[in-house]
Amino acid sequence: MPLSTQELLEIKQIREGLIVLKNNQLRGILMISSINFVLKSEEEQKAIIYHFQAFLNSLDFYLQIVVQSRRTNIRGYIDKIKELKKEQTNDLLRHQTAGYIDFLEEFVRKEDVYSKNFFVVVPYSVGETKTSTRDVVASRKGTLSEEVFKRSRDQLYQRMEFVALGLRRCSLHSVPLTSSELIELLWSMHHPKQAEKGYFPEIPEELIM
Repeated sequence: MPLSTQELLEIKQIREGLIVLKNNQLRGILMISSINFVLKSEEEQKAIIYHFQAFLNSLDFYLQIVVQSRRTNIRGYIDKIKELKKEQTNDLLRHQTAGYIDFLEEFVRKEDVYSKNFFVVVPYSVGETKTSTRDVVASRKGTLSEEVFKRSRDQLYQRMEFVALGLRRCSLHSVPLTSSELIELLWSMHHPKQAEKGYFPEIPEELIM
């Protein structure tokens, strides 16, 4: 019998804005802003590089940087502009709106529109800090007690704050993803065509912890 998608994924649970893997390791994800590096002055570029280098050297744990490039479907936007054109009573504005629609449709025919999102995945494993041998063994066997989860969660939150501070010095702002945002992100990775159209399924409340 073929395995289901859920059985193939390493994710066991999404809880309190964190991903719990099947081996009970935790992952937190920060969404990172972008900057136009090319438009910065030479001094600003050097400062950003210096701060980023210092940030990397300050880490005593590994990070994963994820760049998501997604094709964007703007058909819905064009349809809304067409509706506005129908409601427009000023002939000049209606003519300008029609020209704008023609421009958009021609552009979409010739070019694909992509959006990029940037994420940093921050890890934490039970046993990285002072933890009893019993907790570590239990974790490896698939049991993660409430006490151990809370302790690990707090440690991971501290790491995420440390990463956010380091990136802020590089003029990059970060926001931790919530449980629902994590679910939407993971869903979009496995359903890119639906996500391209802006479709996301309703998330049952019991899945958001």
